[in-house]
Amino acid sequence: MIQVNDLNKWFGEFHVLKSLNLSVKRGERIVICGPSGSGKSTFIRCINHLEAHQRGQIEVDGVELNEDLKNIEAIRREVGMVFQHFNLFPHLSVLENCLLAPIWVRKTPRKEAIDTAMHYLERVRIPEQADKYPGQLSGGQQQRVAIARALCMQPKIMLFDEPTSALDPEMIKEVLDVMIELAGSGMTMLCVTHEMGFAKTVADRVIFMDGGEIVEEAPPSTFFSNPTQPRTQAFLKQILDH
Repeated sequence: MIQVNDLNKWFGEFHVLKSLNLSVKRGERIVICGPSGSGKSTFIRCINHLEAHQRGQIEVDGVELNEDLKNIEAIRREVGMVFQHFNLFPHLSVLENCLLAPIWVRKTPRKEAIDTAMHYLERVRIPEQADKYPGQLSGGQQQRVAIARALCMQPKIMLFDEPTSALDPEMIKEVLDVMIELAGSGMTMLCVTHEMGFAKTVADRVIFMDGGEIVEEAPPSTFFSNPTQPRTQAFLKQILDH
């Protein structure tokens, strides 16, 4: 589903991603963790060209991600993204937020788009909020709207960029519950998160990044009980002891 070969990215002089290689199978769920500044968010933002890479190759469902706008648009139609800070349109209702992309990008008829939007708002357990505006909702509710909005495009892949890090602790669980349910439906997922419980529950593989490199990758059972790299051991000790 996703093939990354020798991916390199610079911000000016700063080499933020260093020769990354990753292969993700259809339906696989990958959790990416690591300290701040390790390149995790930049990496997943490269997968739908929110950040352009300078060297290497990214292929999504057989389409190469390069400067060709047709390819970029084709990939973005199939890749849903949920951000740390919701990124909802404040002047549009919850329902209108969910209708925008299907109607404009996929050319879905409005009635069909509404049916789909309500289906996904039910799936994230907030159909009763459809007519409200984002500012009237809690952070956890807004993030669930953001997930529903991404699902309305019926993507093949979902990318999550620290979806719970801007939330109050009591709201984190409601968002993670929705993501766990989504993972159970066979969606291909890449999720940057510090929620290690979520990684243990959901991930097929956990990837640890540090200094722009993939330092370690393993199934959760191995990753948490027997990490091989000193940097991974130090990170887990710090994050799991809190």
